Amino acid sequence: MQFLVRRLGFYVVAAWAAVTVNFFIPRAMPGNAVETMMAKFPDLQPQAIKALEAEFGVGHQGSLLHQYWVYLGNIVHLNLGTSVSLYPDKVTSVLASTVPWTLALVGTATIISFILGTLLGVFAAWRRGGWLDQALPALTFLQATPYFFLALLAIEFFSLKLHIFPISGGYTLGLLPGWNWTFAWSAIDHSLLPALTIIATSMAGWMLQMRNVTITTIGEDYVLAAQAKGLSSRRVIFSYAARNAILPNIAGFALAIGFVVAGALVMEIVFSYPGVGLTLFNAVNANDYPLTQGIFLVISFAVLLACMLADVIYVIADPRVRTRQAY
Repeated sequence: MQFLVRRLGFYVVAAWAAVTVNFFIPRAMPGNAVETMMAKFPDLQPQAIKALEAEFGVGHQGSLLHQYWVYLGNIVHLNLGTSVSLYPDKVTSVLASTVPWTLALVGTATIISFILGTLLGVFAAWRRGGWLDQALPALTFLQATPYFFLALLAIEFFSLKLHIFPISGGYTLGLLPGWNWTFAWSAIDHSLLPALTIIATSMAGWMLQMRNVTITTIGEDYVLAAQAKGLSSRRVIFSYAARNAILPNIAGFALAIGFVVAGALVMEIVFSYPGVGLTLFNAVNANDYPLTQGIFLVISFAVLLACMLADVIYVIADPRVRTRQAY
């Protein structure tokens, strides 16, 4: 328990640092949201400019410290400002419409690749030298292949030649998003090829790490003692070897889940998928500081939350962590 309390204190400080950095970086960059709006609408009246300065929190809106306190208060009230490129949409509404797409696609693909990679890594280590172990170099080659290259090959082969999957987008143009089977099937159909691309390029990493750690764990005395007792191979693999070997993978999986919110930026650009990654790319190109700032803040909190969850899982899965806290 003391371990979790100390870690919670660390995450509170880290969250405050992320919020502070997220506040100062846009203000250290040249230009601001109002100047971007003035470039798009050069005929704005002085009264309109002052109203925009008040809305975006720039210009002569008090001291920097005052702006910082206002910014903290807005975060507490979930007010992340107004998007410049999508004006007058609020940043929170933009995130509410894009985050579910990324979570559904990248989150599901990450979980599937982690489960498959971990299980295959265990079996490859247990049957060392078998066909699965020998196929690992080919899978590692897929991991080394860049997202965009494999995505372009997949589009060329599966979409343009075989016409199995749609080329781009999150759903068929003309459909109204809603909770109905027509839209759901269209969304699933458009997400299959990007999801397979993510799984193909990330599964080998989980498999290789799990295989190497499991091979080391198999040689431990407690695994040999379990085999000497005559326990079944299945119980030895999962209850003794894999249970301890999976701990390093948990930390990596927590970080991967945290970065799910960021989306697979290149993949979403290639497939024109309406997720956070594509939204961030468009916001940066449009100098949309409020939207960029909001996305970075959500990503930071997602990573911190995922790491905190990994600490909780560590305490539950590894008795040694609890034992060390007792002394």
